[in-house]
Amino acid sequence: MHEVIGEVGGPVDLFASSGGAVTALALVAAYPDDVRVLVAHEPPLITLLPDAEAAFAGEQGFLRVYQDKGWGAGMAAFIAYTSWPGEFTDEFLTAPAPDPAQFGLPTVDDGSRADPLLSGVAGAITAYRPDVDAIRAAPTGVVVAAGVESRNLMTWRTSAALATALGVELTEFPSHHGGFQGGDSGYAGQPEAFAARLRGVLDAG
Repeated sequence: MHEVIGEVGGPVDLFASSGGAVTALALVAAYPDDVRVLVAHEPPLITLLPDAEAAFAGEQGFLRVYQDKGWGAGMAAFIAYTSWPGEFTDEFLTAPAPDPAQFGLPTVDDGSRADPLLSGVAGAITAYRPDVDAIRAAPTGVVVAAGVESRNLMTWRTSAALATALGVELTEFPSHHGGFQGGDSGYAGQPEAFAARLRGVLDAG
């Protein structure tokens, strides 16, 4: 990212969501002059949660389901994890994995185990601990954003924890974790309202 910004000329305004927001935070910490305004939307920074140990245990749970039963079962377990309201409890950690059919997901294991979300390769993202001091010292205006439909879910709570650590207010955006996506994505948000909110935040920055 730093090299790309060097080629196009910075500083830039940057919107980044989920794992991309984690990468963007690392960019600001390492290269503080690259970004004028960063809108970090729902970064899954599990390390910042008060129940981080349980959250990591839940993450390991859906990874095991994927390895044991395949994509449909793993995705169903992932949906259950990301839809859990509030702190992760023993009730959640000991519950049986959901039936993928209830989410309209395939129940037959096709044998593949390469999904980047479920295979464990994204573990470096959720385990990342941001350099809060470096980010706060950067000239970058950092906006920590979360979708209103994510309220009290894991990525809302990680966003709120990051905002607190940086000493900024959590900025609410329309819709959910994929609120910028259209209807053809399979996870439709409110892209027009999301874009208007984003433009307003960037203009204010």
